[in-house]
Amino acid sequence: MAELFEQLKQKIAGKNLRVVFPEALEPRILGAVARLQSEGLLTPVLIGNIDEVKKALTARGLDASQFGINDPNNCATFEDLVKTFVERRNGKATEEQAREALKDPNVFGTMLVQVGIADAMVSGAIHSTADTVRPALQIIKTKPGVKSVSGAFIMTHGRDAQEKYVFADCAINIDPDAETLADIAIASAQTARLFDVNPPKVAMLSFSTKGSGKSPDVDKVVEATKLAHEKAPELILDGELQFDAAFAPEVGRQKAPGSTVAGHANVFVFPDIQAGNIGYKIAQRLGDFEAIGPILQGMAKPVSDLSRGCNEEDVYKTAIITAAQAVQ
Repeated sequence: MAELFEQLKQKIAGKNLRVVFPEALEPRILGAVARLQSEGLLTPVLIGNIDEVKKALTARGLDASQFGINDPNNCATFEDLVKTFVERRNGKATEEQAREALKDPNVFGTMLVQVGIADAMVSGAIHSTADTVRPALQIIKTKPGVKSVSGAFIMTHGRDAQEKYVFADCAINIDPDAETLADIAIASAQTARLFDVNPPKVAMLSFSTKGSGKSPDVDKVVEATKLAHEKAPELILDGELQFDAAFAPEVGRQKAPGSTVAGHANVFVFPDIQAGNIGYKIAQRLGDFEAIGPILQGMAKPVSDLSRGCNEEDVYKTAIITAAQAVQ
């Protein structure tokens, strides 16, 4: 785990990345951004009343001049942001509605990322997932050719820093269709590369291996595998595979002979959120794996959602991951 984050720090150090934190007065955020700034990993951009944020930083013995502070109520470029907001919403918001929306720190922070004032955003310590993710979907939107956002976990083993896997989607899409599953597979491979899970070998999981079971659920995974191959023919990807066939070499040879993935997968795409959520929690509790995430995949620019139960260390690590996504 420590080795993984040292690798990520090396990816972002010296890149002058600016990461927005809309919850500037939250103690957990302030503690994390102080560490990030002092280590020279990134420049925190804090959203809030300028005097209040400066006071909070000074109270911690920090030099407020080392932090970017942006106040939605005192912003020289506010009207430009209003116009961009209206454009991004494609006629779904008037200028007056845009002005009101931009008073929300998450919306304002998202806009700073969209217009390039910042490279990424981290929020969610005191806001819901919807409050964090919805503005990102409305303003930043997904990458070209990608229709859906998904949530992946990096699974690392406590005894072996080199043992790393990607599990997706475990957080966003409840019952993805074949096209969404294909997008999840491609995005998960990109996440795998970010965390040096190389080369990504993507298994499209099912209760069936190569036709051993018959069901519309199996058909969905078969179709998703086909679509993923068409969209990203360079990927090492196969399906449909049961988990044992995807993971264990001896089972893979028996159930899917000739597969380039069976028995060697390191990226596991689950057929729905129930399977994904249950799977990563079993690995956590029974397999002694640590789950890092959820990491939002598919966004045109990176935005990360914290848990409201997060601690300062969680904020610190999430910011490092999000900045690394910006480099990628």
